[in-house]
Amino acid sequence: MNKTNKEPSRKLLAVFAHPDDETFICGGTLAKYASEGVDITLVSATRGEMGRRMGNPVYINRETMPAIREQELRRACDSLGIQQLIFFDIRDKTVEFVDEIQLTNRIADLINEVNPDVILTFHELLGGHPDHCAIGKATTAAAEITGRRESLYFISYGDTMEHPEGFGYTRQDVVKVDVFAHLEAKLAAFRDHRCQTEIDEWVWQNDQEALARFGRYEYFLKGSEAARVQEQEQEQDDLFVATCVAQH
Repeated sequence: MNKTNKEPSRKLLAVFAHPDDETFICGGTLAKYASEGVDITLVSATRGEMGRRMGNPVYINRETMPAIREQELRRACDSLGIQQLIFFDIRDKTVEFVDEIQLTNRIADLINEVNPDVILTFHELLGGHPDHCAIGKATTAAAEITGRRESLYFISYGDTMEHPEGFGYTRQDVVKVDVFAHLEAKLAAFRDHRCQTEIDEWVWQNDQEALARFGRYEYFLKGSEAARVQEQEQEQDDLFVATCVAQH
């Protein structure tokens, strides 16, 4: 009998607030790791039912929005290669008001179940939207109580962390992921979120023009003080390598 030794797959858990967070902010990175065989689980705390964009021309309403945004997110997951999707079914724009301990424990249970090598979420102060900050705070606390703080990374907007000094961080605190080879998947996911992107004309231009609007890199802030103090001789460009360095 022939026996093969199969390496355990790497796992990534992304805990976000709304449908489209995964695509608009770090879709290239998720597509990159999915293409490398990483097992990705995505949490959307809400179904985005309070979003103000309803298609262009409008084709949905407040009642139909949750189901439509779920469908669009599932299509985006297919485009990006995300295998597992979980909804917490918290009402949109109320994440900051749910019981923080219960939310933290729910995420901690999921961390223990998934056993991820990398955890992505929002920074609790730099997330921008209150839902983003609240889910980021709870995920950070969950990573702490499960002993996974060194696996934690905060997503960031655009190229803001190309100059992290303005936020009180250094380049050593940032992982810069090259997503150039995966921008087509990111664009497909943008288009999957139709009700949110139809108003943005550039998304629907020809592929070459639309792809030119994306940056080549996506940036992640290390969520662990231990990870940030690691001495690195070169810029880090892989979340999984950075995690291994921090844990050793």
